[in-house]
Amino acid sequence: MTDIQHRTQDAIDLLVESGVERGLQVAVYLRGELVVDAVAGQADPATGRPVTPDTPFHVTSTGKGVTSTVVNVLVEQGVLTFDTPVAELWPEFGAHGKDRATIRHVLNHSAGVPGLPQGTTPQDLTEWDKMCAVIADATPWWEPGTKTGYHPQSFGYIMGEIVRRVSGRPISQVLRDEVAGPLGVADELFFGVPASELGRQARMEEAAGGMELTPDLIAAMAGQVPFFKVVDGWTAAPPAALPTAAFCNRDDVLAADIPAGGVMTARAVARMYAALMDEVDGVRLISSERLREVTTVSIGGVDEVTGSPAARGLGYDIGFPGPLDGPTLFGMAGSGGTAAYADTASGIVVAVAKNRVTAGDYSTFHHIGELVAGALGPR
Repeated sequence: MTDIQHRTQDAIDLLVESGVERGLQVAVYLRGELVVDAVAGQADPATGRPVTPDTPFHVTSTGKGVTSTVVNVLVEQGVLTFDTPVAELWPEFGAHGKDRATIRHVLNHSAGVPGLPQGTTPQDLTEWDKMCAVIADATPWWEPGTKTGYHPQSFGYIMGEIVRRVSGRPISQVLRDEVAGPLGVADELFFGVPASELGRQARMEEAAGGMELTPDLIAAMAGQVPFFKVVDGWTAAPPAALPTAAFCNRDDVLAADIPAGGVMTARAVARMYAALMDEVDGVRLISSERLREVTTVSIGGVDEVTGSPAARGLGYDIGFPGPLDGPTLFGMAGSGGTAAYADTASGIVVAVAKNRVTAGDYSTFHHIGELVAGALGPR
């Protein structure tokens, strides 16, 4: 066991012992080699079931990086191009001026359809055809390609329907066939979790003392926080469908393809990022030329949905404030505090999965990032 493995294990053991986290996984790759695979704590406090390296976690938007990778692999294979209009593959999507939106616009969150109807429920999100029909009929909030604004849930359906239209397979199957299977992690990297695998995943829980997003509180914030604004009955954050612990624990949600998020282990998503940058046990997902293309800033500025500065490549955020930050860092973070990022300059990948939902608080990921950056030297 290497020094970095020891140090990471000690750090996450302390996070659990101190009560900061309930259960978590950390995986680190360096130039295609796994150098940290550490776990601590409980996957299910009700039964005492421990976290193991193959325990999948619901990682919310950290899964968007996996969705984007599926699309980028299909582009690498010549099945898609970034400048293909979405409506060329999915004609219904072209309604109300969305005919100019391309796959590039969806990947960099500039397609202009970040919202869903305000009354959207978790059950709605599990119904693929229903959600695709709703999004296809949406009126864009801005002209596609002119601004960027985070698409919290619609991103997954648009990307997933593009994949289904061009391949004839649901995105969960394409993930298995083209990414997870070749990398040997087909049982650790999911959108919809197969019925036979339900029950393996970690149980999510809200952090003690966390703010409960009640409908009244959301209504009060709608006029102050861009993320919660309502436009003609549509919002980026339907109150009943927010990714709370209860949402992430629902069997119907776990079993459905909702590829704005995902269910996965830290080591599986880290292995995926490593295989974007380097060969991993004989598998490289995209070429070095494609890697440069998808990790170059495609669009930036103030995000129309979050109100924060954004820099986006093709399916990945570029940079993430914290110890690992830099212009060569790419990846995605999830609303519950999970994250997976890779650095093309150093060849380092860091992934953290955890079951205590800390909305918008990435202190655990940053703590691990600081440790890794110190142990593996300058980029």
